[in-house]
This record gives sequence, structure tokens and C-alpha cells, in this order.
Amino acid sequence: MLRSVINVIGFQAGWFAAVLGAAHRMPWLGVIVMPIVLVLHVALSPKKKAEVKLILAAGAIGFWVDTLLVYAGVFTPVLYLFPAPFSPPWMVMLWMGFATSLNVSLNKLHGRYLLSALVGAFGGPSAYYGGAKLGATTALPGTSDLLVLAAAWAAAVPALFWIAARINKKHDSKLYRCHSV
Repeated sequence: MLRSVINVIGFQAGWFAAVLGAAHRMPWLGVIVMPIVLVLHVALSPKKKAEVKLILAAGAIGFWVDTLLVYAGVFTPVLYLFPAPFSPPWMVMLWMGFATSLNVSLNKLHGRYLLSALVGAFGGPSAYYGGAKLGATTALPGTSDLLVLAAAWAAAVPALFWIAARINKKHDSKLYRCHSV
């Protein structure tokens, strides 16, 4: 229970650092704060290697998903380091931070792909809209943009849970082999 509370607080702290940093011309803030959250998460995890793999996979997926969304004109984030349409590092950090919740505070969604798609369809656009309201994008997303975000996140969240399950299974089988020898 304590780990779940720390997970939620850590992710929210990282999210606000990244979004408010971008909104206030400090897009580097999330790039500094979120790795601290990630290190704390991994340190508290009983499956450190598995969590690192999941975090890195989510970062890669997030980079490409957001890059495609920016390229399609769905939203325009405050840029940092990379030119448009490439997703800025502060946004990639948000995906990496979200990955920390998959095996902890959102673990009840494992194997429940339809429910996780619904969570993604509502949560993803809400996060982007909230970030936009705080100033982390150049404009608020319109209705069609929110629908595209809903579709993207309805696919991304179950995909991330599927990846997490595969990584966890592989880690657990390696752990079992090590202890059974």
C-alpha cells in the first residue's frame, strides 16, 4: 500500500514538474525531476531489471506516438532540444513516469485490456488537455484532436500492459530458474 502511495505521489510530482516546467519556459525541469522519480521507483521495486526495461520501452513508444501526433497536428508541445515534430524529452519523461504505475498503482488493470483501453481513452486526453490548460502546449486541443488522443491512448495503454506482462513473465521465469538450480 505504501509503495502505491509513493508511486502516485512520485508520478504526480514528475508530471507537474514536466508540464509546469514546459509551461513556464523551464522544459528542462521535468527532465531533471522525473529521473529522480524513476530512480526512486526502481529502488523500491522488487523487480528492478524488469521495471527498467518497461520504463525504457514506454519512453521509446511515447517518443514515437507523440512524434506522430505532433506531425499530424493533433497538438504542439513546448519544444525542448528536438525540433518539431519530434517529441520533446519532457514529454518522453511523462511516458516513462506513467510506466512506473503499470505494475504498482494501476496493477489491477493487468490482463484487463478493454478496461485499460477505456482508462487510456479518458485519461490520455485528460492529461493532454490539462497540460494544455497549464500552458505546456501552444493551443488547447479541439474536439477532433481529443478524439485522436483518445484513440491513441486507448491503444497505447493496453499495449503497455501487454509489454509489462511479457517483461514480468520473462523476469519471473528467469528468477524461477535461478532459485530452482
